[in-house]
Amino acid sequence: MLGPGNDEFGVSDSQFDPDAVVWVRGVDYVGGWRDARGAADELSAALAEAGVPTEGATSVAQTGPDGSGVVRLVWPTEMVRAVAVLVRNAGELRQAG
Repeated sequence: MLGPGNDEFGVSDSQFDPDAVVWVRGVDYVGGWRDARGAADELSAALAEAGVPTEGATSVAQTGPDGSGVVRLVWPTEMVRAVAVLVRNAGELRQAG
């Protein structure tokens, strides 16, 4: 399975540079980052289950200024189109049901 921390997904744990950000006392940045990483893992697993090829995809877990999790995605055009088809199909199923 592909996900953050997996070189095949274009992410390595060494991409985080703690000296490149401003830290605010009392903000749980680690918790937000951990949440974002979990969300990226969930997305990766769901895409794999749906048969969406993830070659060339990049997913980076980060935090916002308030400590909330943020996932930055850089996807090849083919992958974006495949996900768009999945979302449209899901919407059609929801409307039909």
